[in-house]
Amino acid sequence: MGKEHKTNQDDERHAPASAEQGFVRVRGAREHNLQDVDVDVPRDALVVFSGVSGSGKSSLAFGTIYAEAQRRYLESVSPYARRLIDQAGVPDVDSIEGLPPAVALQQQRGATSTRSSVGSVTTISSLLRMLYSRVGHYPPGQPMLYAEDFSPNTPQGACPRCHGQGRVYDATEASMVPDDKLTIRERAIAAWPPAWHGQNLRDILVSLGHDVDTPWRELPKKVRDWILFTDETPTVPVYPGFTPKETKAALRHRTEPAYMGTFTGARNYLLHTFAGTQSAMMRKRVAQFLVSAPCPVCHGKRLKPEALTVTFAGHDIGALSQMTLEDVHAIMRPVALGELPQQTSAGDTVSRAASTQERDQRVRAGGASHAAAPDVRLTSELSEEKRLAARRLARDLCGRLQTLVELGLGYLSLERSTPTLSPGELQRLRLATQLGSQLFGVIYVLDEPSAGLHSADGEALLDALRRLKRSGNSVYVVEHDLSLMRRADWLVDVGPAAGERGGRVLYSGPPAGLAEVQASQTRPYLFGEVRLPARAARPARGWLRLEGVTRNNLQDLKAAFPLGCLTAVAGVSGSGKSTLVTRALLELVAQHLGSELPEGEEEEADEVLEPTARDAVWSGRLGGDTQAIRRLVQVDQKPIGRTPRSNLATYTGLFDTVRKLFAATPAARKRRYDPGRFSFNVAKGRCETCEGEGFVSVELMFMPSVYAPCPTCHGARYNAQTLEILWQGKSIAEVLGMTVEQAAEFFASEPAVLRSLEVLLDIGLGYLRLGQPATELSGGEAQRIKLATELQRTHRGDTLYVLDEPTTGLHAADVDRLLAQLQRLVEEGNTVVLVEHDMRVVAQADWVIDMGPGAGEQGGRILAAGTPQEVAKAQGSRTAPYLAEALDG
Repeated sequence: MGKEHKTNQDDERHAPASAEQGFVRVRGAREHNLQDVDVDVPRDALVVFSGVSGSGKSSLAFGTIYAEAQRRYLESVSPYARRLIDQAGVPDVDSIEGLPPAVALQQQRGATSTRSSVGSVTTISSLLRMLYSRVGHYPPGQPMLYAEDFSPNTPQGACPRCHGQGRVYDATEASMVPDDKLTIRERAIAAWPPAWHGQNLRDILVSLGHDVDTPWRELPKKVRDWILFTDETPTVPVYPGFTPKETKAALRHRTEPAYMGTFTGARNYLLHTFAGTQSAMMRKRVAQFLVSAPCPVCHGKRLKPEALTVTFAGHDIGALSQMTLEDVHAIMRPVALGELPQQTSAGDTVSRAASTQERDQRVRAGGASHAAAPDVRLTSELSEEKRLAARRLARDLCGRLQTLVELGLGYLSLERSTPTLSPGELQRLRLATQLGSQLFGVIYVLDEPSAGLHSADGEALLDALRRLKRSGNSVYVVEHDLSLMRRADWLVDVGPAAGERGGRVLYSGPPAGLAEVQASQTRPYLFGEVRLPARAARPARGWLRLEGVTRNNLQDLKAAFPLGCLTAVAGVSGSGKSTLVTRALLELVAQHLGSELPEGEEEEADEVLEPTARDAVWSGRLGGDTQAIRRLVQVDQKPIGRTPRSNLATYTGLFDTVRKLFAATPAARKRRYDPGRFSFNVAKGRCETCEGEGFVSVELMFMPSVYAPCPTCHGARYNAQTLEILWQGKSIAEVLGMTVEQAAEFFASEPAVLRSLEVLLDIGLGYLRLGQPATELSGGEAQRIKLATELQRTHRGDTLYVLDEPTTGLHAADVDRLLAQLQRLVEEGNTVVLVEHDMRVVAQADWVIDMGPGAGEQGGRILAAGTPQEVAKAQGSRTAPYLAEALDG
C-alpha cells in the first residue's frame, strides 16, 4: 500500500518513489486495535498520520514503528544500561523493513518538580552558567565561581534562605483564620488539623484558660498572636468533653486528666506539616493556608548573593533568567557578533549594581525594547581567550534561542517551571532541542506538535519540521491539524472509526489522493465539505465581571463573561488566556463560592506547592451577577487517576451500579455477596496473587522488569469464586473487558447504567473499554470522561464550566461531537468558558474574548470582545483573519 502513489512536487515536498530503498515497510501490525496492517511509509519525508481519536494512528506510529526502532537499538545496549531506559515495549508486528533509528517526541506533562525549568529542559541554563563563570564581570576581590555556583539546584549555588525555590512560604492571620466571625470552638482557626487532632488543640486552649466561645475578631490581639504564632509548646492536662467551667474546676482540684496534651501554634503546625509530611493529601491541605512571596534575600532569583554579584551585559544571571527568551536573545545577539559589553572599573561597582537593578525593573515593566538595548560597547578589556569563549557561547545560545522564538515560545522565561507548561509547549521545547542536535538519518515521531498553538504560529512549526527533514531525517507526525495535513508530503489515514471499528489503513499517499477515499472521516474536513450551521448568538442572562486582575502578564485587566452563554477566549500562545480563565476566573469564583478547589481539579503531589499556596503578589476582584453561579467545575486534561486501578467505569460511577446488579443475582444472594465483593480493590473478591492488578511483575537481573498476566486469574483480576457469579451470562471481568459500545448493547435494559454509557457514546468514547486503566488514557480522553461524568448529572442551570483547550487531541469529527455536548450544557442554562485555538469552535461561540496582541509582555490585553462576527473584523488581531475564514466555511 502506498507504492503506487507518485509525486512531481519540488524537493521540499517530494516523497521518495523507490519502495525498496525509500520506504519503511510494515507488515502484519496488530498492536492494540490494528488489524493486521500492511503499509509502506516513505522515508526522508514529512508524513502525517490522521484519523479519528482511537482509530489506531498512534498505535501505528508510536506503538509499532517507533517501538520497533527503539527495540532494535536497545539490543545493542548493555543489559544494565537497558534497565535504566523507559522502554516502549515489543510491538505485535510480523516485520518492518527499511527502519532507521527513531526519536519520539510525545505529548506529556512537564516534570512534577518545580525545579525543572525551560532553561534546564533546553540546556540553555547550562550554557548561561558557563558564560557567567568564564566571562562574567566579577566585583573586585571576588574569587572566580564555577558554573555550579550559578545553579539554584545545587547546594553551592542555591540561596540559603529559600533553598533555591525563589519564594518563601509563610502564614498570616488572614490565611489561617478566613472567617473571623467564628469562635475557636466553631473552628475559626481553619488551618488547624481536622478531626481529633484539631479538637485536641482546642481542648488544650481551654486548659490554658483561653476563651474559645468569643468570636475571634473580639479576642485581644496579643491572645490571637500567641495562639497563631507562638513557638512555645506548653504541656497541660486535657479533659475532653468538659466545659470551660468544668475544666477550670478539674484543674483547681487536680482531677486526673484523660491525658497530657502539648500545644502547637497554628503557624508552626502548618510549616512543620508542609515540610515533613509524606502524605500528598495532607501537604495539599496545609498548603492552602500558606501565603507565598518572593524570597527577601535573593528577591526571587533563587541564587546565593555571591552569584548575583557577577554580571554580564549589565544583568546578573537571576535577572536574565526572569526575562523572556526573546529578550535574552536580543541581549546575546550582539555578543555573538563579537560586540562584548564594556566592563566597569572597581570604583563603579556600586553604581553598576544600582543601574543593574534599575534596568531589571525596566525590563519587567516595559518588555523587550528595554532588554534589547543594554549598555553594549566594544571593549578590549577581556583577554582574547575570554573574548573567544564569550562569542562561542553566545553564538550557541543565539542558535537555540532563535529556534525557540521561531516556534512561538519567545514569551517563556528561562526560569518558568515545567509543571506550568502545557504538553504542547513542552513538546515544542524538546523539538527545538532536537533541531540543534544535528542528527542525520533519524525518524522523528511527533504527537500533535500543533497542540496549544495558535493558527498564526503554525507556519513556524511547519518550518521547524521541514528543517528536520532537510537535515536528512524522516518526520512522522500524528496530527489532527488540517492545515498541516494539507502541506504534508504524505498522508496515512487510519480508520474508519475508533476501537474495533478502526485499525485499518484507509489511504497512504500524497494528501490530494484522499479525496477518492469515501470511507475516510478525515476526507470531508480536509477538503472543506463539512460546514457547521450558522447560529445566532444567545443573549446574556447577566455578566460575571473581573476587575483589577494583575497576574503574570495581565496588568489591571477588566474582563466580562456573559452568563448562560458559551464564551471562547482566543489569542496567540502566551497572550494570557489561561492566566485569565484557569487562574484568575477560577480562583476568584472559587473564593466567592467558598470552595477550596474547583471540582474536578487534581494536583500532582509535587505540584501542590506552587498552585495551591496563595500567591501574595496577584490581585483581582469579582463582580457582576455572582449570585447566578452556585457551582464551579473545571474540566481539565489531568489524569482521572494515577494508577491502573482507576478506570473509566470507576470514575464515571457506572461501576457502582454494575456491581449492585451482580450482587442482586440469586447466586450472589445465596452466597451473601455484597457489591464490595465485585470490586478488584477489595480483598474478599479480588485475586490474591496479583491483588486485583491482573498482572504480575517479573524481575530480571540487569534488565527492565516485565509484566505478565497473573498466573492465577490470567488477567481477570478476581478470584475464581467471584468469577462464578454471572449476570446475563457474563462475569464481572468480562463486563470490564467490554467497550462502551458493547456495554451499551449489553445493558440496554438497565437505564441507570445505560445513561452513563450513552453520554460516553455521544462524546465519542465508544471505543474505550470499561476497565481501561487511567494510565492508558490520553489527556483529551481524560477530559472527555470528566465532561461525560458531568453530562450525566441533573443540571440546575447554575454551574460555571471552565475548559482549557478541550479540542486538544481530537479529530475534527470528534470536535463536532464535543461541541454539541458543550452547547447542550449551555441550553440547560449553564455557563461555559473555554480557552481555545480551534477557530471552528470559536466561530460557534456566543461570545469571543480575543487577547494579545502578542505573547508575554507584548500580550495580556483584551483586543476585542463580542460575537464571533464582530471579533473577526477587529483591527490588529492575529486571531481575526483566521476566525473570519472559519466563519466563511
